[in-house]
Amino acid sequence: MKAQITTLDATAAGEIDLADAIFSLEPRPDLLHRMVRYQLLKRMAGTHHAQDRSEVTVTGKKMYKQKGTGGARHGDKSVPQWRGGGKAFGPKPRSHAVDMTKKVRALALRHALSAKAKAGEIVVLDRATSEGKTKTLRSQFAKLELENALIIDGAELDVAFARAARNIPNIDVLPVQGINVYDILRRRKLVLTKAAVAALEARFNDALEARVK
Repeated sequence: MKAQITTLDATAAGEIDLADAIFSLEPRPDLLHRMVRYQLLKRMAGTHHAQDRSEVTVTGKKMYKQKGTGGARHGDKSVPQWRGGGKAFGPKPRSHAVDMTKKVRALALRHALSAKAKAGEIVVLDRATSEGKTKTLRSQFAKLELENALIIDGAELDVAFARAARNIPNIDVLPVQGINVYDILRRRKLVLTKAAVAALEARFNDALEARVK
């Protein structure tokens, strides 16, 4: 598929061919949902912890004599039914991550890119460079109607551009290695530089060739 290339000043800079195997798939919502769930579960800390009966600090002395009180028989205060006692079956530190194969993760990324392309929410930039002034970059984004966007550059980010963009709300800038389904879907527009498109196509072409072999 063809896409128009633009500059930060919103002037045309030619056309580019986007690989159909990456940008023209029929998006699968179930696959995108699985991938977003995979990412969110993996980033959960899993550090929640409740003290059980063996961990609470209470006296081990028997509360009162076994018989003759007219009440229930109790041993010590560490049991869950007493205030300050341990929690029964409380949460313990663990990993919330679920398994997802590398091939399925790569396929989900291609479907996310295709979803943005199908919705007409992909912008291809000639290059993402800046003099480092947030005010200037904000006015350039206004010309391109970028109010909520994820910007993906090549392997190396322009330091001045990244520094200026990080002060603008709802704008994220990542190198191509950091591209992921969750960040693509959480922003309205996806902005790819020519370097990012070339890197993505090389990455997926190598993977597809390896599968054929």
